[in-house]
Amino acid sequence: MNREEKLAQFDRLLTIMDELRAQCPWDREQTWESIRHLTLEETAELSDAILDGDPDEVKKELGDILLHIVFYSKIGDEQQHFDIGDVIDSLCTKLIRRHPHIYGEVKADDAETVKQNWEKIKLAEKGRNEKRSVLDGVPRSLASLVKAYRMQEKVAQVGFDWKSVDGAIDKVQEEWQELRDAATSKEKEEEFGDLLFALVNYARFSGINPDDALENTNRKFIRRFQYIEARAAETDRKMGDFSLEELDAWWNEAKANGL
Repeated sequence: MNREEKLAQFDRLLTIMDELRAQCPWDREQTWESIRHLTLEETAELSDAILDGDPDEVKKELGDILLHIVFYSKIGDEQQHFDIGDVIDSLCTKLIRRHPHIYGEVKADDAETVKQNWEKIKLAEKGRNEKRSVLDGVPRSLASLVKAYRMQEKVAQVGFDWKSVDGAIDKVQEEWQELRDAATSKEKEEEFGDLLFALVNYARFSGINPDDALENTNRKFIRRFQYIEARAAETDRKMGDFSLEELDAWWNEAKANGL
């Protein structure tokens, strides 16, 4: 589509949203709070489509998320808070402000410098909004693994970081030993959390997104365990009847077969 066609499709979406909000009993009853959980679900479905490498599904799920953006904005307009134009204008203004190497005089020749400038500008914005910490921008509702990664990224941008990966490795080893030495359940839980946090930091230093890495392992586990289930189904025995050694042999078969 050319630009005019894209704008026409966006206008069509806004018209449909107006009609649904006015005429559909379900759409008319919705609030920001009532569709929040649906937005989280749609985001997870988009993530699945991306991990599956399915462009058609990515397109569909992006449409669902766009619908939610328009939906929230329509409700905001009805309540005289803001409309979709205000949302877009705010985004455009922020993008221009946070890319001074494109729209200003700042020099940034690599992605890392761009990230550092972005965080510095964001921190300055928070100062204007009377926020007190670089960590204030990390959403409370983020999954813990992702939250740890984002917190470490943010504090690194303001200098709170190891000088090299060696520091991250040493910290992992230190936390592992403290977990081994923990005596009570409470101590073990605390030290386990510290170890996970240190491992996330090592991953960041190594250019690994820990959430992506864990999700890839989850999907690998599913493939291999389903292979075990399929092999077991070829027999007249139930899964619980097999020894761990027998199940592990099928696991190794799955692994050898590239699953």
